Parts: sequence; structure tokens; C-alpha cells
Amino acid sequence: MPPEPLELHLSKISASLERLCPLPPGPTQWGAAKAFVWQAQQGALKPVMAANALNLDALRAIEPQKVALLANTRQFAAGHGANNALLWGARGMGKSALVKAVHAALSQGEFPDLRLVEMRAEDLHTLDRVLEILRRAPYRVILFIDDLAFTGDDAAYRALKTILDGSIEGRPAHVIVYATSNRRHLMPRDASENEHGSSLLPHESVDEKISLSDRFGLWLGFHACTQEEYLDIVGTYAAAAGLTLPKDALHRQALAWAAQRGSRSGRVAWQFMQDLCGQMGRTL
Repeated sequence: MPPEPLELHLSKISASLERLCPLPPGPTQWGAAKAFVWQAQQGALKPVMAANALNLDALRAIEPQKVALLANTRQFAAGHGANNALLWGARGMGKSALVKAVHAALSQGEFPDLRLVEMRAEDLHTLDRVLEILRRAPYRVILFIDDLAFTGDDAAYRALKTILDGSIEGRPAHVIVYATSNRRHLMPRDASENEHGSSLLPHESVDEKISLSDRFGLWLGFHACTQEEYLDIVGTYAAAAGLTLPKDALHRQALAWAAQRGSRSGRVAWQFMQDLCGQMGRTL
């Protein structure tokens, strides 16, 4: 077999080196989109051309939370004082949907330069790399971390605690952190901590576990909805889809669906409407 041409041989070597040591990503194209997703492996922000965000009016049974987060975000977008926010509580009641809806409402209206960067909780170990990119952002940015939960002495827990309030370098003034969690204090607490913990100073152990959530200036609690609220959410979605099903029949089917799932929430209402719209040849 004749030897390979030198050019082909060099090309293969070059391709192998690029796979082993890929080139660093180029600068973030902040003007390409209003929302981005952090890709930890590539060390880059991926633009999201069509963000999955509901209209604010479609989010029901959480009116006080909507008002509070919208006001806080408007203050931040305007360059005024605003707090990092922790949205905690019941599953499926619109915590992450509210963050996305508030950003969409403001960025499509009075604050077109407001950006949203979503980061997975499991990628928190790369938080310093994200912040380095965000420091150079020419826009005001909401750093959104969904479904936070920590166990034990998690290094990511300490990293987030430091950037929220405690680092010499600090969080950039044009960046705010919004996070969601099913837990109010983000870390589990054992019943033994309440009375007979093994620590000589049990209150210090408890203080450590709640110290991260304390660094969020705005706490918004989300609680399971009542049957009336659940049916109101279903009715809102049905109207948006243009369904003409009689109210009694709609409610009967919605309650049967909730009973089958064993819970009532905005998410359960959305899943019911997806199924119903599919049966009727509609999209929601």
C-alpha cells in the first residue's frame, strides 16, 4: 500500500488534536437571543431562539407571587435595587414557569435588553466559569437555577453561597440570581437536629443548613392549590385552546384526572389539558 500523502496525514493529526484539545468557544452573541442555556461541557452559552415561556395571565393561583417577582425583576431591569429570589414549595405550581414568564413579559416589552441564562443545578460546580462570562455581558442578566437541592457538605452549595453574598469579588451588579427548589432551606434536616442531635452546638449545625436560603432576599412560597383553584386553571387553559366543552363535563374529567394522579397542581392541569386537546384534535 502506498504511503499516505503528507497533507492527508497532517490533516488527520490536526483533527485528532482538536478532539483532544478543542478550541475555546468564541464570545457570546448576546444580541442573538433573549434567553440562553449554559452548556457546561462546551463552556459556552447556547442561544434559545424560541424560549418555552407561558403568558403571565395563564399562570393562576399564584397572584401574590406574580406581583412580587414581577416588581423585583422590573426594579432590577431598570437598574434599581433588587433581591436574589428563591421560589420554593409545592411541585407543579409554576415556580420555574413564573421565572420564564416574567422574563418574557419584560424582555418583550419595556426592557428588551433583559437576558435570561438558565443553568442546571448539577452544573453548579462550573459556576465560576459562568460568572466570568456574565461579568462581560453588556446586558442585565437573570441567572436562573432550577430545582436546587443539596445533600451533606456539597461543594456546589458553598460555591453558590459565596457568590450570593460573601465573596470579595462579589456578584456582578448587572446579574441577579433566581432559583427554584421544593425545599425552603435547600438542604434536608434530620428530626434529631430539633432536640437530641450529636453536635455539641446543634444550633450551629442548623444555622449552617439555612444559611444559603438566607442569602436570598426575596422568598416566594408556592403551596398546593385548592380544588377551586385547580378548576380555575383548567378553565383558563380550556379557553386558551378554544374548547367548547360544557363546564360540568370539563370539571368532571379534570377532577377524575387529578384523582388518578393523586394531586392537584398547575402542572397536573396542564397535562390534563394536553390529553384533552389531543383527543379533540386541538393543540394547547
